[in-house]
Amino acid sequence: MSSVLYDAPGPRAKRRNVVLSVVFVVLLALFVWWIWSTMNDKGQLNWSLWQPFTTAAAWTTYLLPGLANTLKAAALAMVIALPLGAVFGIARLSDHRWIRVPAGAVVEFFRAIPVLLMILFANEFYVRSTGIPSDERPLYAVVTGLVLYNSSVLAEVVRAGILALPKGQTEAAYAIGLRKGQTMSGILLPQAVTVMLPAIVSQLVVIVKDTALGGVMLGFPELLNARSTLAANYANVVASFIVVAVVFILLNFALTSFASWLERRLRRSKRSTGAVLAADDEEINSAQVGGTYGTGAGGTI
Repeated sequence: MSSVLYDAPGPRAKRRNVVLSVVFVVLLALFVWWIWSTMNDKGQLNWSLWQPFTTAAAWTTYLLPGLANTLKAAALAMVIALPLGAVFGIARLSDHRWIRVPAGAVVEFFRAIPVLLMILFANEFYVRSTGIPSDERPLYAVVTGLVLYNSSVLAEVVRAGILALPKGQTEAAYAIGLRKGQTMSGILLPQAVTVMLPAIVSQLVVIVKDTALGGVMLGFPELLNARSTLAANYANVVASFIVVAVVFILLNFALTSFASWLERRLRRSKRSTGAVLAADDEEINSAQVGGTYGTGAGGTI
């Protein structure tokens, strides 16, 4: 059986794939065994190093407050970056050059600068130009840097998602008298959400992980920074790194799993809402739509 992208493997290819799979599993098992034996030889598997994580004090004093700050900074950056990215993404599709060109320049400028540099620049700006208290300044700097960088990336995601839709959607909207703004808000954006969702979620995962930059450079008390304090008190550096890595993995896995569930739900809802209309019903609906939005199609944004 053949596919559009590749031909189905034959008997020799199947045997070769089985052999490669077995070799990969064996090499992976050997690598895991090497890591385990090395950690055991160095005493990193001693129960005394892992025992603090079985008590409530290590979590309530260090890890959970750090996780709360990570989620706080990530949530603030997401809430601001998503609509800002949508605005700039739509602006880059404008028919007006005086809107499209500045929006493109802003997006390309902030995409080209490392997020760490923007976090440090924002911190210096708040130090020299504002009266924000020193204990709150790292949070402001982290959120600002994440918003500037990720909103520019999300703007490109929004633009690409809209351009990925068939042109017939726009032509049909214009044919029934919708203006460009109405077409964008009522037809293109709702359909593009499903297309953009995987890329948006991957960028949200990046936001969660990049909060650690503020902990390393500015002392922002997020999860990774809280780990260093915990490791200093319990002398379990490697164990604390592993536990924090597992927490990040579980957090991002939950985020991607929710996004996958939401995407499947959106796709099912679009398939299940199709209804067969008679010719008279289609004429009535077209007349109602035309009466609601008017007959002019010359409006632009």
